Amino acid sequence: MRWRWVLTWLVCVVVTIGLVALWARAVPEDAASASSVVAAVVGLFGVMAMWAWRRNPRHGVASTPVQVTDAARILARLVRRQWRNEAALRQLFDPAPLPVVWEDCPLLRVTDHRQLIGDPVTCRADQAEELAATFRALPRRRLVVLGPAGSGKTTFAVLLTLALLHDRDVDEPVPVLLSLASFDPSQETVGTWLRRRILADYPQLADTDTFGPSAVADLLADGLVLPVLDALDECPEPGRAVVLRALNDTLDPHAPLVLTCRTDDYAAAVADADVLAGAAVVSPAPVRPDDAIALLRLATPPGPRQEPWDALVDHLAQEPEGAAARALASPLTVALARAVYADAPGDPTELGDPRRFPTAEAIEHHLLDALVPTLFARAHRTSPAGWHRWDPHRARRYLTFLARGLEARGTYELAWWQLYGWVTALARPWRRAAVWGCVTAVAMPLWLGSFYVLLLVAADAHWAPTEALMWLPTTVVSVVCMQCVASWIAERPSGSIAPTPALVLIGLGGALAASSPFFFVELSRGSGVWGALGTAATFAGLYGFPALMALLSAGLPQPPGQPQRGALALRHWRQRLPAAAVTVLGVTLLGGASLAALAGGSLFASDSVTAWAHGMAFGAGMGVAQAVLGWVRSTTSPREFTTPKTSLKADRLIAVVNGVTGVVLTGVPIVALNSGAGVQPYLIWQMLIGVAALGLTGGALTLAAYAWPYYCAARTVLAVRGRLPWRLQTFLADAHRLGVLRQVGPVYQFRHARLQHRLAGARVPAARTAPGPSDAPVRGRVS
Repeated sequence: MRWRWVLTWLVCVVVTIGLVALWARAVPEDAASASSVVAAVVGLFGVMAMWAWRRNPRHGVASTPVQVTDAARILARLVRRQWRNEAALRQLFDPAPLPVVWEDCPLLRVTDHRQLIGDPVTCRADQAEELAATFRALPRRRLVVLGPAGSGKTTFAVLLTLALLHDRDVDEPVPVLLSLASFDPSQETVGTWLRRRILADYPQLADTDTFGPSAVADLLADGLVLPVLDALDECPEPGRAVVLRALNDTLDPHAPLVLTCRTDDYAAAVADADVLAGAAVVSPAPVRPDDAIALLRLATPPGPRQEPWDALVDHLAQEPEGAAARALASPLTVALARAVYADAPGDPTELGDPRRFPTAEAIEHHLLDALVPTLFARAHRTSPAGWHRWDPHRARRYLTFLARGLEARGTYELAWWQLYGWVTALARPWRRAAVWGCVTAVAMPLWLGSFYVLLLVAADAHWAPTEALMWLPTTVVSVVCMQCVASWIAERPSGSIAPTPALVLIGLGGALAASSPFFFVELSRGSGVWGALGTAATFAGLYGFPALMALLSAGLPQPPGQPQRGALALRHWRQRLPAAAVTVLGVTLLGGASLAALAGGSLFASDSVTAWAHGMAFGAGMGVAQAVLGWVRSTTSPREFTTPKTSLKADRLIAVVNGVTGVVLTGVPIVALNSGAGVQPYLIWQMLIGVAALGLTGGALTLAAYAWPYYCAARTVLAVRGRLPWRLQTFLADAHRLGVLRQVGPVYQFRHARLQHRLAGARVPAARTAPGPSDAPVRGRVS
């Protein structure tokens, strides 16, 4: 971290010398005053940069054994709550899990040596104790779960996770179910990915005050985490063998592990790589028709609605090899049949019609097509308070658009922070730079107008069009320039430019762009080249350093790879309050000292007492802004696991806090430097337009580093086009509750990959022209 401090002060010294030299040559009689001004500004920003780049006081300190044990206990509780809720929404225990038998896979060359994996494995998914005991009896507690599409592999992983957590001993590893769709072995190692995903899904473990700085790394190193890795087949096809090889090469061969994959995809990956070392391999037996019908009967209310099942049973007895019998051998088809017929007033006897459904695939397609309209129509029929309703036709159109977007991007994960890539104007870095420039150009006149109205009321000032016209292009050009530099950096290979030099480069680009209009204005006024350079250099320093401070507080002004996490709470306030107080006090004193140093100069005709008061007031504002930002970023909610809604709220909170901080960091310095000039309307107006321009720049830079503004822009554009609803998160949450989507940490997936494929290939439903329910949600609840 010391090299960052050296870089900060080196930049400060170079800029100071340059500004003083230029000002001395342009206006020699004011060189002393200029030197004091520049020195105070550089000192203020230098110390703020040191604070922004401060070293973590806990860096290099490992978590204690007690903290690691507490982290394992909290992780187990969070995982249990998460998957219990998900199992309830998927109706895995209502009325009971489907009795699928899992046994040793008969395929050759996909299983390790028998001496390493132990006796043959046989277990039932609906018997939790048997499931957990079978897994614990494996010599290395490694298991690969294979099966065709729709065979219940993910359901098996969920049931196994809950079974292991039900009677887990303190020293046993915590099973953590993760989707492999987000793992790219070319970008990160298995250990790095596991740490990142665990912290993303369970950010409570990032609370260093409670668990120390290395809790997750220690849990993984000590074997206290059992990764349950779902859907190797959802990785891109060329990378499946690479993922399998990475698991073998990176993880301890005796570390517990569960992996699920489609049979054909796993066999192809093994052919290119190797089997998962020490892992037993199981695959499902076909579901017995009697078991399927028994479950469907239990899920159907007693009474007349039981009669169609009797007719279907008779058909299955007459046609034991027919399309209906083959279809009901799949857990996916049984789950779909329950949603379409058992939970809704449908007629299951139609499945026995050989003319409509000559094959098992035709039955599956029929059930997939009927799933979304059936579930949303049921929501319309049963609408007690507390839920939202959506028109079934429009809901299917929205889901079709989402499915096609995911298919086009080759993914199964709907991450809200990546939705900006679905909008052409936001998908490319250079286009985003133009968008930010347009937003600034529109916002700047409104921003300046509000300041001018306030000034008219407070000081009866007159309009100053010259200054306003100078600051408007300055702000727009500088924002576009910094966004362009950030876009160039974003398109370079990862790691080619370190983060801090990249931010310095962006700040320098903004400073040069901001100073260019003042240079030409001064030339037109006859100030000469050196005078114009001196003025431009002054504004470059006045503009560049605040912009750099805003960048350092937020990061690269490009869409982040992951949303930010944090919360506004008072947890551990006794430990955090002293550090926050020191920050506020230090910056407050620095602000007072900086302004007091200027009190004797000819540019600022104020006494030292007034300068101290003004400086400490502005310094306190800057200190409080930074302290609040640091507090929010280091706080997590201890009660909830991560969901798309909570991750969006956390990123929005930090974006807003950092946006206000960016305005303060960039707008306050010019106020501090002009506060000693007296209350003169023209000077106040000149100061306020500078505050408006700098503050708008700081707010734009900080907001551009967070996912929430891009999500809002993309959601608005897609809603205007009719592709998605205005209340997108509400719609997705309701689709999840209805069973169309499933939730994996902060992302949504379609409940079945086959459903995503089917919707993506379906014809988009036409918009309804007859009067009907609006796409705006209506209060209601699905029973």
